[in-house]
Amino acid sequence: MPSFQSYFFEKAIKLSVKRSVKKGVRQKNIREQRELLDAAASRMGKLPKNAQAVPLQIEGLYAEWLVPRPSLGNKVILYLHGGGYALCSANTHRPLAARIGKSAGIPVLFPEYRLAPEHPFPAAIEDAVNCYRWLLKQGYSGTDILLAGDSAGGGLSLAAALVLRDQNEPLPAGIVCLSPWVDLTSSGDSYRKNEELDPYLSFKAVREAARMYAGEESLDHPLISPVFADLSGLPPIMIQSGTHEILQSDALMLADKAKRAGVKVSFQEWDGMWHVWQISGSILPEARQAIREMGQFIKRLMKT
Repeated sequence: MPSFQSYFFEKAIKLSVKRSVKKGVRQKNIREQRELLDAAASRMGKLPKNAQAVPLQIEGLYAEWLVPRPSLGNKVILYLHGGGYALCSANTHRPLAARIGKSAGIPVLFPEYRLAPEHPFPAAIEDAVNCYRWLLKQGYSGTDILLAGDSAGGGLSLAAALVLRDQNEPLPAGIVCLSPWVDLTSSGDSYRKNEELDPYLSFKAVREAARMYAGEESLDHPLISPVFADLSGLPPIMIQSGTHEILQSDALMLADKAKRAGVKVSFQEWDGMWHVWQISGSILPEARQAIREMGQFIKRLMKT
């Protein structure tokens, strides 16, 4: 059962979202929305104890090393943030990525890939694949790298792995998907069934973000909606999803499709949890437990 803390936390999120709607936040342009999210994150987000953020450039792309102490320098998590391919940054997701890295005892490479609508599909995939190739050039093998991401970042992790597979490049050791957005056609029943439950996302907002990212391409393109791709040959996948999120169907379909393609899948459905609840960090026991289980999965997979 969901914890006492999560019940009140979810109520608080719903009230906060209602206030932002009344203030017209969603009517602001994309740049203004990004600035508001970054400002809010800078007041709230803190790195876990004994973790350090080190900025760098990867072929002109801003990125950060998030390094927990202690950690294994010969392994790396390539983390791709969520935000509907149009929002968010290192500022909004740095603490979450760093906590996952600390739980696994592995440094995290966090790139700020290009965002829609200025840079629609396939810009984000190109950036993710280029960062992965950059790691290979630094001497990491494919089995030293794990791809991870939340929401759109989960879909992006899968799309990047599909590109690597199809181009016969070394595949990562595994993929971790938090509340993955992998069906931009919104075909699952949870988009309607859970709309009143999900404190963050709405069907309308998700549809608008999908069209913004896809540009002129069809929403069922296998690299835009990886749930429609041939998933055979991919490395093991861990999926975490909540029963209160409108993307619940995406996670369920991904787990089923991957299993039928012969992929090893660890699927966790968390009762009463909402979209990317793991970002709540140390506040919620469910977030702490989810991050611990991610760390254990990554350690087993990368034999650390």
